[in-house]
Amino acid sequence: MNTRASFGSKLGIIMAAAGSAVGLGNVWRFPTEVGANGGAAFILVYIVCILLLGLPVMLSEFLIGRHTHANTVDAYRQLAPGTWWVFQGYLGVFTAWFILCYYCVVSAWTMKYMVSAFCGQISAISDSAEYFAHFTGSPLEPVIYLLVIFIFTHFIIIRGVQKGIERFSKVMMPLLLLIIAILVVCSFSMPGSRAGMKFLLMPDFTKITSKVVLSALGQAFYSLSLAMGCLCTYASYFTDDAKLVKTAGSVISIDTTVAIMSGFIIFPAVFSVSEVAPDAGPGLVFITLPKVFQMAFSEYPIFVWLFALMFYLLLLIAALTSMISLHEPVTAFLHEHYKIGRQKAAVIVTAVCVSLGILCTLSFGPLADFKPFFGMGFFDFFDFVSAKIFLPVGGIIICLFTGWKLDSSLIWNELTNDGRIYIPKLFFWLFLFIIRFLAPVAIALIFANELGVFA
Repeated sequence: MNTRASFGSKLGIIMAAAGSAVGLGNVWRFPTEVGANGGAAFILVYIVCILLLGLPVMLSEFLIGRHTHANTVDAYRQLAPGTWWVFQGYLGVFTAWFILCYYCVVSAWTMKYMVSAFCGQISAISDSAEYFAHFTGSPLEPVIYLLVIFIFTHFIIIRGVQKGIERFSKVMMPLLLLIIAILVVCSFSMPGSRAGMKFLLMPDFTKITSKVVLSALGQAFYSLSLAMGCLCTYASYFTDDAKLVKTAGSVISIDTTVAIMSGFIIFPAVFSVSEVAPDAGPGLVFITLPKVFQMAFSEYPIFVWLFALMFYLLLLIAALTSMISLHEPVTAFLHEHYKIGRQKAAVIVTAVCVSLGILCTLSFGPLADFKPFFGMGFFDFFDFVSAKIFLPVGGIIICLFTGWKLDSSLIWNELTNDGRIYIPKLFFWLFLFIIRFLAPVAIALIFANELGVFA
């Protein structure tokens, strides 16, 4: 009899899985990519990539996790005992761990800016670039925020699957969607916002280049939290009657909606301020937007305060849901594989990640000149290894494992819940074709692009 923890409701399954996928990749990275790659044209390519690449890989992780009801390492060991495929299980754990070590740094920035917005400091910033540099370069303040956000994450994890992850997700995800809806309406009301909507809704197909396609592929992969061990671990908590295709469709719909709506929050605001370019880059959220808020609502300071507070609260919620989903695969692995208590496993993960996270955050301050990893500091090293190596390699292995190692009857039974759910045969064979041929090639192109092969 399986006594392992599971999500308590279908809504909890969708909200938790969506919380895993929705993160800073949607609210921070997606608008940055849209701004740098031509707006609406990039969004169209991105949606195609989500459907052709994201959905099949997500389904692969779901069916592996739900079929085994085990952590990522033991999942692959169950399905392919005594083979090298178990390497992917370990890679998933290491990927989540590596990402968490530097992701917590940016998450701490979102908490700082949310607190600053609440205290009314955003509206008083005279030089947002200097403000950001002063904060990130401090030896103490970023560390304090990192500790606070990790303590919160740790508290959710030790409460378990239903009382911790599921309960938090069922509250925070609807709140996140509500905040997005309010901010979109506010952004549309800004003078000059029509140009921002045109940027997002009227594609210029001449902007679509091989670079844009590869960027969209990479964003689709990153945005859905694929190959990080998160989705496979969460799926291991799915009940046996969970509908995998429907759940994956719901998660992708929420994830894509959040990403596109984030664009509708940011770009109408950006275009309402003529001095700010839409391709402001990674500094868009922390350097550009505080200036946008000030200039767009210069006559109404209360709106600067309210808009900034809601936006950075949105960013913080997205960061927290992803931190929890990154923490869980490593905690579950230590807890189940090494038979140690869940709370003790969570303490180990938190302690190690906080220690390395502090080194990553100090890479912007006292350790800025310390670059022992081929000229990279701690933050850049963890980012490079996880995003440019672990993620694409893991994605390719997941596709090959699902497409060529797993028996097609097992895949069919998981997708149809042993024949109780109708799935068109055409969908099934299309899924197999994509996961065997198209997806591995696409991810390999991402891999090559991230390593600068096409530069």
